[in-house]
Amino acid sequence: MADVGLESTAETVEQKQPHRLERKWTFWFDNQSKQPKQGAAWGTTLRKVYTFDTVEQFWCLYDQIFRPSKLLANADFHCFKAGIEPKWEDPECANGGKWTVTSSRKAGLDAMWLETLMALIGEQFDESDEICGVVASVRQRQDKLALWTKTATNEAAQMSIGRKWKEIIDFTDRITYSFHDDSRREKSARGGRYSV
Repeated sequence: MADVGLESTAETVEQKQPHRLERKWTFWFDNQSKQPKQGAAWGTTLRKVYTFDTVEQFWCLYDQIFRPSKLLANADFHCFKAGIEPKWEDPECANGGKWTVTSSRKAGLDAMWLETLMALIGEQFDESDEICGVVASVRQRQDKLALWTKTATNEAAQMSIGRKWKEIIDFTDRITYSFHDDSRREKSARGGRYSV
């Protein structure tokens, strides 16, 4: 009888241990409809919300807060590796770019966002070190999801990430990759550099 008690105690202790992730991740929020003062730098409305490193923390946060369909128009949720700010100027992002998908349905955006988050924190990408994070942008007409990466010129890595991401989010339309440098220079002046 004593053995049964020890086994159930061991199981209880094991169940209470948090499930650590490979790395820490940070959720950020940006409400662009709250316009900063004229001439203020981009990113002044960007706020770090919470850094997590366990599966349990992720689910608690996601269930309570971080669903794009709950956002007002012109707001963004970001989930980036801890230590990387979701800005072009961040040293980890400066030479990178992003894969972008659009969705005209809130439910579709929520599903793609969740699948992407789970793939990121679960280290499902072969080139996971190349990935900076993901941004869900809620807009009046069409929502966007963008997967940010570090080295835009590494075409092989970017193509692999793009193919894998399409598979993860079950997206069949063509998606494009744009360099942050191109976007920074001239808005929409150049289409995507790569596509899958």
